[in-house]
Amino acid sequence: MRDLYWLTDEQMAKLAPFFPKSHGKPRVDDKRVLSGIIFINRNGLRWRDAPEAYGPHKTLYSRWKRWSEKGIFARMMAGLAAEHGEKKTVMIDATYLKAHRTATSMAAKKGGVAA
Repeated sequence: MRDLYWLTDEQMAKLAPFFPKSHGKPRVDDKRVLSGIIFINRNGLRWRDAPEAYGPHKTLYSRWKRWSEKGIFARMMAGLAAEHGEKKTVMIDATYLKAHRTATSMAAKKGGVAA
């Protein structure tokens, strides 16, 4: 499948210093699992909808859950951002949400208090 997302070897080399040490049993292929996690998050899919090329969806979810709780993904982002030496960050949210027409009519509903 050409539409799948795969991290390059160069990208993996930049991320590798942030990985936790493996204790006991070796981890499943980091490149495959991280590529799967990114694919799921980029496309807004449920874990169980992960393509088979990324491995079992339970593996993707459990790695994402464990590493999120340990703050590993946050350290990755902070470490990658620090490489660019930006002193100030400006973020713009271009989200557009349309409210249902009844969302603002609380006072007009039965039992509502008139303003």
